[in-house]
Amino acid sequence: ARRVDDAAGRYIEFCKSTFPSSLRLGGMKIVVDSANGAAYHIARQVFDELGAQVVSVGADPNGMNINKDCGATAPDNLRAHVLLERADVGIALDGDGDRIIMVDHRGEIVDGDEILYVLAKAQHEQGTLKGGVVGTLMSNLALEHAMDKMSIPFERASVGDRYVMELLRAKGWELGGENSGHVICLDRVTTGDAIVAALAVLAVMRTTGESLSKLRADMRLYPQVLINVPSVQKVDLNANDQIQQAIKHAEDELGDDGRILLRPSGTEPLVRVMVEGKVANDVEKICQSVAMVVGEALG
Repeated sequence: ARRVDDAAGRYIEFCKSTFPSSLRLGGMKIVVDSANGAAYHIARQVFDELGAQVVSVGADPNGMNINKDCGATAPDNLRAHVLLERADVGIALDGDGDRIIMVDHRGEIVDGDEILYVLAKAQHEQGTLKGGVVGTLMSNLALEHAMDKMSIPFERASVGDRYVMELLRAKGWELGGENSGHVICLDRVTTGDAIVAALAVLAVMRTTGESLSKLRADMRLYPQVLINVPSVQKVDLNANDQIQQAIKHAEDELGDDGRILLRPSGTEPLVRVMVEGKVANDVEKICQSVAMVVGEALG
């Protein structure tokens, strides 16, 4: 393979090219947490060259500390720095640079679902949204309801960014992602890219003049409770009467304001029971009662 000279420089230019040329980030203070990962020397330069004042953290890789207590998988690190620096916004990447979690100026964590909401709403209002939005089985119900309210079609793919991508391609849509921070903007790039997604959000902030806190305010995520139930034996969840009864009972209790999801882990011997709804304590209770039934069935 031919070595690409100045690959980093070209990538930085590419990222910047996805940001509207009429806009700049002057006067904006941004904390960037690169998770001691792939983008540690690139991320800060992109925002810096667009005029932002950048505070860089998680940019000191030693070969062992990638994602360790920093980056998108541990956003409390970013949160602390945003509050300490009194920054306008914080951006956390994960180790390989495809996931993004943000923090608003109040120190509130903004996950993939909320980022999708901000982008979808802005594109919808500008008339640039192509078709609808793709989430996953884990996308918060609040996102689905928010899309519904704006009459934006919303589809759920299996968990995994490649499934989101497949569904986007099948539908001919451009915007999708996961609550864990994979945000895919096919109008800008052919894959999930945290820097490009961050720039898309910053462009909305710049265009509207609103803070991230304000932009995300209209969507309140519903409490989501997840219990991992260890499984000794393989059980067909759909064929087990007790489990199906427990699910039906939970669904009746939740009504339209909640949902329940059971899915076997792809990597470990366990079944994930997830319940979300509007009232936290009910959600917890419902999730526990279903998890108990599942636990009995799984031995």
